[in-house]
Amino acid sequence: MGVLDYDELRRKPVEELTREEAAKELERLAKEIAEHDYHYYVEDAPVISDAEYDALRRRNDEIEARFPDLIRPDSPSRRVGAEPSPKFRKVKHSVPMLSLSNAFSDEDVYDFEWRVRRFLGLGQDDPLDFTAEPKFDGLSVSLRYEKGRLVVAATRGDGYEGEDVTANARTISDIPQVVEAADFPEVLEVRGEVYMPISAFVKLNEEQQKKGQKVFANPRNAAAGSLRQLDPSVTASRPLRFYVWGWGEHTELPEDTEWGMMAKFREWGFPVSGHNEIHHHAGELLEYHARMLELRPDLDFDIDGVVYKVNRLDYRQRLGFVARAPRWAIAHKFPAHKGITVLQDIQIHVGRTGALTPVGILEPVTIGGVVVSRVSLHNEDYIKGIGSDGQPIRDGKDIRIGDTVVVERAGDVIPQVVDVILDKRPPDAKPYEFPDHCPVCGSKAVREFNPRTGKLDSVRRCTGGLYCPAQAVERLKHFVSRRAFDIDGLGEKAIAQFFDHKFIRTPADIFTLEEREKAGEICIHCLEGWGEKKLSNLFSAIRAREHVPLDRFIYALGIRHVGETTARLLARHYGDWESFYAAAKEIAADMDGEAAHDIENIDGLGPVVVESLHNFFAEPHNVEVIDELLLHVTVEPVEQVAAESPIAGKTIVFTGHLDSMTRDEAKELAERLGAKVTNSVSKKTDLVVAGPGAGSKLAKAEQYGVQVLDEAGWLKLVEVAKG
Repeated sequence: MGVLDYDELRRKPVEELTREEAAKELERLAKEIAEHDYHYYVEDAPVISDAEYDALRRRNDEIEARFPDLIRPDSPSRRVGAEPSPKFRKVKHSVPMLSLSNAFSDEDVYDFEWRVRRFLGLGQDDPLDFTAEPKFDGLSVSLRYEKGRLVVAATRGDGYEGEDVTANARTISDIPQVVEAADFPEVLEVRGEVYMPISAFVKLNEEQQKKGQKVFANPRNAAAGSLRQLDPSVTASRPLRFYVWGWGEHTELPEDTEWGMMAKFREWGFPVSGHNEIHHHAGELLEYHARMLELRPDLDFDIDGVVYKVNRLDYRQRLGFVARAPRWAIAHKFPAHKGITVLQDIQIHVGRTGALTPVGILEPVTIGGVVVSRVSLHNEDYIKGIGSDGQPIRDGKDIRIGDTVVVERAGDVIPQVVDVILDKRPPDAKPYEFPDHCPVCGSKAVREFNPRTGKLDSVRRCTGGLYCPAQAVERLKHFVSRRAFDIDGLGEKAIAQFFDHKFIRTPADIFTLEEREKAGEICIHCLEGWGEKKLSNLFSAIRAREHVPLDRFIYALGIRHVGETTARLLARHYGDWESFYAAAKEIAADMDGEAAHDIENIDGLGPVVVESLHNFFAEPHNVEVIDELLLHVTVEPVEQVAAESPIAGKTIVFTGHLDSMTRDEAKELAERLGAKVTNSVSKKTDLVVAGPGAGSKLAKAEQYGVQVLDEAGWLKLVEVAKG
């Protein structure tokens, strides 16, 4: 990752991040949170717990607070929910359905009251009322009424656009179709939560199981999945309920407080929680939170916290909003549900990148209305409770098969072990021995040494990258990718399709597809979408890649820590495959040998690359796969750089459009002639090649006094360099 590797960077405290690291973290968090928003809001199938999601949000907010100039256009702090599903017609919210800020501690609640008073200019003794209500865990919807009639029902979506679920909402008996009260506003968007009672959820799952149909993970997923049906009759058959928690666009309201408006909603026939209360300061709000937490197990609906709101609507108008949340409200989350059970087994899952992840198999236990039978055990240090340096690790436990454990469900999805009850440990329970070989392919599994931390990485990885079935699809996708073999027509979808039909298992299989198809051993043309012309084009593209440059070949192997730049440095240094392969095999046998020291002396490389080469080439399975591949592929040596090349040793930046070659081709040519190509202009840049459309890079070149050439000048310079 440049400064730190991925795992290290995500664990580094915010206050210790450099600007470069902060930018990388904000990029990662934006992508990761967007993906989880999609799983939660669109697919109704979250893959991490609420607590883990909240932690991602908090880290993003803390980094943005420290580096406000790095806030990204796609920042989670500027976004609510996720884009609506294309299955439904989109509905634009006239007033955005924003999210709430979260409180996790008593101090957060006191801070909330203090911020409100400070903003409004109120002293500590000035009257200020708050409403308190349970935070239902369901699906937020907005019901638009015009002249008392329900005209549109929409999900929250991304906060600005939601999904039209009007026909489905009409089937929920709690939702009035018509309101005839004289004081009902001409236009009113009633906002609330669609949920499923826990008792109804249990009964629904029992019925689903009897029919052999999908069972739901929890009531929230069941409610969301039931409301977001294309067939309203399915929604009508599900036991959905609704309650009001607010409003959106409106004409004149009959009350000037939250408390008064909730009373009006009841009067108009809308369900409002009977647990709503009004209080005067943070201490009372905390007492309400404690009472609701105690009451939670006895409720027939899921709540994951409580919500506090400023009662007076004129105060709320003055307080307004910040980012994606109102200043006048906050959600106070509950701690996680817990349960006690027995750890029956530990199984190892091998991920698509080769990481070995332990999964605990539990004696099933019901926690917060959900049956839990599996738990993440993270990594081997977590299980041992001790790091590779022999020091206790944070949150780590000495976890053994047969232990009685306390399991916490900090949300809806991934539970975790938070304690081991040692008094109940069986006398024959032994410390768990984490496997040092991949359980899928038998290759050696290693933990890399991180020179920056002086410790071993927490994750153990399978070294059989080219051979391991658990990693095969991802490795093959990488092998044919644009900067590797770049086989036209053999993209990610085709790789997955061919792998599923057992046409491809290793890279060498790609180069025998045509032969096996013609011999009738496989039948690609039998697959949907593979007509004669498409198949012919694919075979031609594969034949065209039977000769490949050395740097692309090294990169295509997918060796850990050997990216495109490192592959190019290795190719330039060794010149041909035979020399590189011999050095790699020597490193596999001896990490302290001459070949290893030779690589460490290459500018830009070091012991991390040496260790990666050792782990990769010391695995016999990988060598077998490479040798088989070399029966079909010729690796071309690196073109030697002319000593008199005028661009040898120069730093070059390409910007704008080139007509005679692509930017990638221009980059490769410059590097073959001994130049270093970078993406940004600095005082160290020697030359900028600018085509039409060049923007800020050209301006920077002029600012720094860097030489600028157009495409014609570049081509002339290249010809001189070649000659």
